[in-house]
Amino acid sequence: MHALHHTTMRWRAAGQTFAFLPTMGALHAGHLKLARQGAEMADHVLASIFVNPKQFGPSEDFSRYPRDEAGDIALLQTSGVDLVFAPAPEDIYPEGFATTIHIQGPAKAGLEDRFRPNFFDGVATVVAKLLIAADADYALFGEKDYQQLQVVKQLAHDLGLRTAIVGITTQREPDGFAMSSRNRYLSKIERHQATAIFKNLNQAAVKIRGGAKAQSATRAASRSLTTLGFKVDYVVARNAETLAIPKHQDEPLRLLAAAWLGKTRLIDNIEV
Repeated sequence: MHALHHTTMRWRAAGQTFAFLPTMGALHAGHLKLARQGAEMADHVLASIFVNPKQFGPSEDFSRYPRDEAGDIALLQTSGVDLVFAPAPEDIYPEGFATTIHIQGPAKAGLEDRFRPNFFDGVATVVAKLLIAADADYALFGEKDYQQLQVVKQLAHDLGLRTAIVGITTQREPDGFAMSSRNRYLSKIERHQATAIFKNLNQAAVKIRGGAKAQSATRAASRSLTTLGFKVDYVVARNAETLAIPKHQDEPLRLLAAAWLGKTRLIDNIEV
């Protein structure tokens, strides 16, 4: 932490701005897009690599989560990142660490929190610690993890952090499939099948824009995915800002989906 503070304080003393990109490594083109956008927004870019054990449940994939720190650092350095912070778990959670941030609002929307009950407490705790340590002008988060983005915005607002939370549009493959570190778990056949999530979300959005009820359109998308062999956790329409169930036709909407394909859980979302 001291080396991080030394560098960022030097930037600040020179009147320079900097953007912060928190990651768990296993980087892909979406992360690099965030880094490049950070370089356009600020004088410097700081990135972190930390696989946070507190946001994995007992049956989740912490031990097999892909790790390639050396490769990730090399990618970041070619994408405009000036400093990489890669702490060990004991640096973030030293012996005697006893604080957890418990967050409500968008963290209790019945989406990811329904299937991963402790996930957002783990996210909020580590993100708060990283944001406070970095004290950046901007922090960049991809919209693919949309509920997480809204949680982080709420966290920064409630704690009065100076860092502006910036959501960056989901980076997609040419066929529309959302980039994710977990995509490498998919077989070639599954990778081809996985495009159905984005396609069905788009079909639902078209129906809603045409006057169909949101619940009807998302139910049809869920049925379609189930027929194609997905195990669907949810396909829903929510208020784009609060993630609450929409009550009025003129609310800004976000369609969100989570589904299993084989042993891999995939999430995606789009604006209506």
